[in-house]
Amino acid sequence: MAKTQICLCFIIFLYLWSEGNFMKVAKADRSGDWCVAKPSTANERLQENINFACSKIDCQIILEGGACYLPDNLISRASVAMNLYYQAQGRHFWNCNFEGSGLIGITDPSYEGCIYQFRK
Repeated sequence: MAKTQICLCFIIFLYLWSEGNFMKVAKADRSGDWCVAKPSTANERLQENINFACSKIDCQIILEGGACYLPDNLISRASVAMNLYYQAQGRHFWNCNFEGSGLIGITDPSYEGCIYQFRK
């Protein structure tokens, strides 16, 4: 019983300690939320998401020669387009649904020259 209580206290201590440290790191970076495509989404759904989002917002960034064209795959381009739409619509959770194929993440998905748009 004593071992269980010590383990539980240690786990609680680690949780409380890490919360404070992770919060400091998150605030130092670009903290916020971004909309990305679920990795398990079918290609047809990804293309529909791109078509929908790009009918509402400017998607030049994912076209050939754009900063987010590479890697040349649907999930990457769909994630950028979905995030552009999500940010433009005010970052409401329902603007990232895309019929269940969107995820809201708190880690900035930007890479190399492709900066995922973020509005506070």
